[in-house]
Amino acid sequence: MKKAYVIFATFLLIVFSMFCSNQENENWQYLIKGETLDGWVKRGGDATYSVKEGVIIGTTAHDTPNTFLCTEKEYSDFILELEVKVDTSLNSGIQIRSKSNPDYRDGRVHGYQVEIDPSKRAYSGGIYDEARRGWLYDLKDNEAARKAFKNGEWNHYRIKAIGDSINTWVNGVHAAALQDTMDASGFIGLQVHREQEAGLQVMWRNIRIKDLSEKGQ
Repeated sequence: MKKAYVIFATFLLIVFSMFCSNQENENWQYLIKGETLDGWVKRGGDATYSVKEGVIIGTTAHDTPNTFLCTEKEYSDFILELEVKVDTSLNSGIQIRSKSNPDYRDGRVHGYQVEIDPSKRAYSGGIYDEARRGWLYDLKDNEAARKAFKNGEWNHYRIKAIGDSINTWVNGVHAAALQDTMDASGFIGLQVHREQEAGLQVMWRNIRIKDLSEKGQ
């Protein structure tokens, strides 16, 4: 009898685990479609973007403003996951809930940016307000997060934005927890930072989003 109970309990545990796994994998939308940039639009400077084997590659151009590859669709509440690999001398970032309005600095991209920072400062996962207020949540008091980003390797980012709360993780380490009401929705953007040197690259892959807004469900 005891043996039968253990077998039944084990079966229930397996079923529950499969259910949780299916729930976790439901409703994800991948933002890279084959070998094209359909669904994206470039804004800002003259850096270039291409797709190769499911990887978006951003390449710097000499002395041009920050460049952004932006989703045509806007998102409000969501979970965004992706992997990024960047040249060790190139700063970059992931825009969320961002805007490009003609009446704001001639359409300059602005809004929340989740930092990609391979420098010694190591603020990857911190939250910056691009072209507006500057740092909203740096990592000077989060040593564990500053050590999470691995230079020269693929790094996993998880960004959760719900209401006025934005949380970030880098390689599973919680980096930032911001409460802010400035922007409730906007596009997602992949930044190539302004550089004097041409040919530096930042790459993104496995970009997927779970839309948690009423409209997205």
